[in-house]
Formats: sequence, C-alpha cells, structure tokens
Amino acid sequence: MDGILPVYKPVGMTSADVVAKCRWLLHMRRIGHSGTLDPSVDGVLPLALGAATKAVPALMTLGKTYTGEITLGFATETEDLDGAEIKRVRLQTAFSTEAIDQALAKLTGEIIQIPPMYSAVKVNGRRLYQYARAGETVERPQRHAHIYAFARTAAPVFTAADGVQTIRFSAQVSKGTYIRTLAVDVGRQLGVPAVMSQLTRIASGGFTLDQTLDLRELTQETAPAAAAAHLRPIEYAYPDLPQVALTEAQYQAVLNGKWLTLNETAPRLALFAEGLLKAVYRAENGIYRPDVMFLANAGAVKEE
Repeated sequence: MDGILPVYKPVGMTSADVVAKCRWLLHMRRIGHSGTLDPSVDGVLPLALGAATKAVPALMTLGKTYTGEITLGFATETEDLDGAEIKRVRLQTAFSTEAIDQALAKLTGEIIQIPPMYSAVKVNGRRLYQYARAGETVERPQRHAHIYAFARTAAPVFTAADGVQTIRFSAQVSKGTYIRTLAVDVGRQLGVPAVMSQLTRIASGGFTLDQTLDLRELTQETAPAAAAAHLRPIEYAYPDLPQVALTEAQYQAVLNGKWLTLNETAPRLALFAEGLLKAVYRAENGIYRPDVMFLANAGAVKEE
C-alpha cells in the first residue's frame, strides 16, 4: 500500500502514537507523518505509507490551517495549557475588537518567531524540550514563518470573575509555524500575557478534516479496507507539477536513473508510468534529472 492517508489525530495521542497505531493496524513498518501535532491538539495528520514517505517534505510545504482559542491574562511555560503557569495579569477591562483585530493584523504576513523552549527544535544536538526539562536555558534560533491569514472567528469573550479574555481565531500558516508562539505574540502586541488554550488543525497537506480517517474504531480486520478507501495517490503531494506520461523507452531510462530530454519547460515534472507516479524530475541546463524517485510505488494495493 503506497500513498497518502489523511487521518484524524485526537487529543491525548502524540503524532508518534498515531503512526504506531497505523503500523499495527495495517501491518506496515514504512509509515511517516508530515507535521507533528502536540498531544493537546487534534486534527488533520497526513500519513505517508510505503513509497510515499519520500513525499513528506513536499507535503509539509503545502501549508496548514488551524482554528483555536487564545486566552489573554496569563502565560505558561509551554505556551499552552499543558505547562505550569508562569505569569498572570488580571484584566480589569476587556480589549476592544478593534484592538484585537489590529494585533492579529500585525502578525499577518512574513514574521520571525523564536521557538518555545518546550519544542523539538534542536540546538547543539539536543532538543529544546530536553534543555527545558533539565531546567537549563539556551539561546534559541530565530525562524521565519509566513502567516497567510490570521483572523477572529467570533466575538471575544471577557470573563470579569477570572480577569481573562478569550479570542477564537483561524490561521493559515506556512510549515514550521508555532501557533502557540503566535498566541503569545498576540498577548505581547496587547501588552499582557497570553496562552494558546485550544487548537485544532483543520487542514494540512491539501487535506481537510472531512477527508480524514479516524483510527480509533478500527481493528486489524477492518483497517485495510478503510485505509484503502481513504488513501490518496502520492501525486497529491505535488499538486502544481505538470504530469508527463512516459513512453516505455523513457520509463526504462528512469528505472536506470538516467537523465531525460523532454519537450517541457516547467522546472519540475511528475513522471508517470502505468498510471502511477514513478519519479519527480528537475530541469537542469535544458535536461531533466532525477529529483525524487518513487519506483516502488504500487498504488493502493501492494502484494507482499
């Protein structure tokens, strides 16, 4: 079985847990995912099965869309509700919708983020969360992110008794964006501590929530058919590449890793044989050379 399987990750499971369960259900080892979701976050998690694991980098470039909630008035060490509270400023009055909308607008477009200490970013060979758990601090690298859209989805809610205000939002972002940090930055724009209090990824890798497969109710008997029904071909990771059907002679050349002279002008091409994606080739000096190979791609059904 080779292809991309959009699955639903529930709250409480790690992305690695989802991969492990899918491996058990489908009796497959070669499965990867295209973007970690924290245990407290639910939503779309595209899995790459079999030969499709080579397409994970391409899947990750397709962007992600989230809905969630930001709470103004306190902050935690993890920037979400999983961590210990580190600061609280009781809000005496609510921020206006205009002030909130201006804060969101300022964080739209090309921005620079500093990853949270509780993240998997590596510094000097160690994950940041390893430093954090050991009580150590380290200089964190800046990361560029693009926020394509960031907006409220409902009227803000002010709770005077608790001195907090919540903001429901949607955000469409590039790979590598930390929504937790984006929530904290909203608070910084408004001059108060903030935390990401809820998050759902509603789209990733070109897939939406209604296209996902929920693994929780599946068994090893029912999973193969359910997965085959939801499986999408590898070319879903390359929606913008022109597709070229190879002649038999061209396919033999591709099988041997040879360069091709093609009557095409695009910088990259998706090459097909027998109706299946077999390679992505890149133009170089007027000739196309191998970029990513999918020679083992057998589609939805693969004989063991």
